[in-house]
Amino acid sequence: MNVMDHNWALKPQFGPLGNRKEKACAADINNFVTLHHNSPFPKFLILPFLSEPSITLTRSYIRSSTVALSNNHNTIFITWSANAASGMAVHDDCKLRFLELKAKRTHRFIVFKIEEQQKQVIVEKLGEPAQGYEDFTASLPADECRYAVYDFEYLTEGNVPKSRIFFIAWSPDTSRVRSKMIYASSKDRFKRELDGIQVELQATDPTEMGLDVFKSRAN
Repeated sequence: MNVMDHNWALKPQFGPLGNRKEKACAADINNFVTLHHNSPFPKFLILPFLSEPSITLTRSYIRSSTVALSNNHNTIFITWSANAASGMAVHDDCKLRFLELKAKRTHRFIVFKIEEQQKQVIVEKLGEPAQGYEDFTASLPADECRYAVYDFEYLTEGNVPKSRIFFIAWSPDTSRVRSKMIYASSKDRFKRELDGIQVELQATDPTEMGLDVFKSRAN
């Protein structure tokens, strides 16, 4: 099948009803997700089912991996979109701490981490209001991806104090390829949960988020 068709259909053949069929179903879905997780093209997977247990199993299996699921005449259609493939949840604490930073200025910065096994974004570290830029950069691991927000205070040319809330997507060159993919595919959805971001930085090494970069982007 030509990849440029933008749509692939996988129609596995199942044997008699029972656990053997249901396990084969899960394996087919897993193979599909593994093959197409980072594909630039939309995909769909068609799985014929004959029993409600199979549908229930598949529904629970793919909830964290795909965008849409519909059941019509005992056939399950799984729609795959590259823009939302990661399916990472956002822990409520992330939004709560961000609101504290934005409204109460109780944090200088927040570092967020994706827990891959739990499939969710969590708060990893909070910066005290008295902490500064050096404390923030020291909180980012040298070889692992992270998200962060930083409340950057500065003076305008007229010596007027101002602040801007930065969102930083930290993806160092030395981090794992899989981690880079997961953070990149989850970024836009996560950012939408943080209402009030004013500037975004994407950095692969410390020079791309230096103080001079913050200052130039804040104005």
